[in-house]
Amino acid sequence: MDDQGVSLCLSACPLAQTIQDGQSRTASVHLHHKDGHRLPVAVRVAPLRNHDGRILGAVEVFSNNSEKVAALHRVQELESLAYLDALTGIANRKYLEIFLEARFNELKRHGWSFGLVFADIDHFKLVNDTYGHQAGDQVLKMVATTLAKNCRSFDLVGRWGGEEFLCVLGHISQLHKLEIIGERFRRLIAHSSVPGDDKHLAVTVSLGATLVTTEDSVASSIQRVDRLLYQSKNAGRNCLHLM
Repeated sequence: MDDQGVSLCLSACPLAQTIQDGQSRTASVHLHHKDGHRLPVAVRVAPLRNHDGRILGAVEVFSNNSEKVAALHRVQELESLAYLDALTGIANRKYLEIFLEARFNELKRHGWSFGLVFADIDHFKLVNDTYGHQAGDQVLKMVATTLAKNCRSFDLVGRWGGEEFLCVLGHISQLHKLEIIGERFRRLIAHSSVPGDDKHLAVTVSLGATLVTTEDSVASSIQRVDRLLYQSKNAGRNCLHLM
């Protein structure tokens, strides 16, 4: 069978196809081992012809593919570990920095504008001190999921560090549109909560937002949006400042 669990003997047998069309082919399949498990196998099929070129049959060679499949899984796992935040499952700071560099290159080459929204959970230390670090972890996951699930497909949300999250929003060139998105993030998080034994635990976030220009660098844009975030902190939290 193939990776989707479809039996190739019934519909897409590589051997039968080669006998029919005379084309050599390769496939990755899962054979039923005599011990009962499924084994990943690489299959190579070539036609057998007589001296007139007429197809008499085909030869099929099987190779144990377990080590290759395991190696690919290990590579995928390492990629995930390298670019995903282990706790929240969203992009980590390393990947955010790579993504930002790519967006800056597009901005300078093609003029594709984008915006940044920086969010910080209000009184997060108090959450940990009052409810414990496990509850704090649940709050981080809740905020991360709320942000990630309410972005467009070409946006990216990642954990910048601690209780800080960075949203990179593509195709944004007007400040009022950036404000709409930032305010939506703020309201959604304020109306989300982590279920608990006695009551649900809710938090708010303070946000800074900015439009990135061709005069910016990664460092300057991050500094500006961080400064706007702290203006929101100083203004009483649970609000958005932007420029």
